[in-house]
Amino acid sequence: MQPFGSIRQLVPVGADAIMLYFSGDSLEQANSACQQWLHMLDSFASKASNSWVVECVPSYDSLLIVFDIEQVDSHFVYSSLQQWQTRLHNEKNDGYQKAIKRHTLPVWYGAKAANDLDEVSRKTSLQKEDIIALHTSMEFKVYTVGFAPGFAYMGELPKALQCARLASPRKKVPKGAVAIADRQTAVYPSDSPGGWNLLGLCPVPMVGENNIPLLSAGDIVTFSSITESEFVNYHAG
Repeated sequence: MQPFGSIRQLVPVGADAIMLYFSGDSLEQANSACQQWLHMLDSFASKASNSWVVECVPSYDSLLIVFDIEQVDSHFVYSSLQQWQTRLHNEKNDGYQKAIKRHTLPVWYGAKAANDLDEVSRKTSLQKEDIIALHTSMEFKVYTVGFAPGFAYMGELPKALQCARLASPRKKVPKGAVAIADRQTAVYPSDSPGGWNLLGLCPVPMVGENNIPLLSAGDIVTFSSITESEFVNYHAG
């Protein structure tokens, strides 16, 4: 099937799924198209007539659509996507823009349990205070959530702060660790292995009640610096 609109390519994934790849002049544009389609499909899938949509799984520039093979086949899905693309174009994207949620996450930078500031300073030639100032000065977009429940991939870091992952990943990164790698930043939602550079600790849980992640694709996140005592008081409260 030929690509249409902002969709660059459609690829079958097994018998009951299709992967949509999106085009754009930048990752930001491709990701915006992906999230717009996700929001539209979530809206359409809520209708009884579209119960064949089982799940939609977004990534940076792709969207996996899982469908109920007992209700429809891939040809039906292709046809539906074409119809929805036409509708999306005719309505000029108006009703399928997700409301942007903004979050400010506090960080105890340089916390003993999550402190690679010396390593980041070596990699970037920035002073520690400049690293913190840059990280707290940015608005980061959540591109996708994966790897672990609540692990939000956010970008993009300013070029001066971009640095490679650790040569040898840690066996255990503490819950709440705020980290950077390449062009991305993230907060570890739980103790887990990881090879990102750690800047500090965030006291805000990334996964709430009923295992619902705090952050979702399309959200905007800023970080603010707090002291050790403020970090301790946050947990005490």
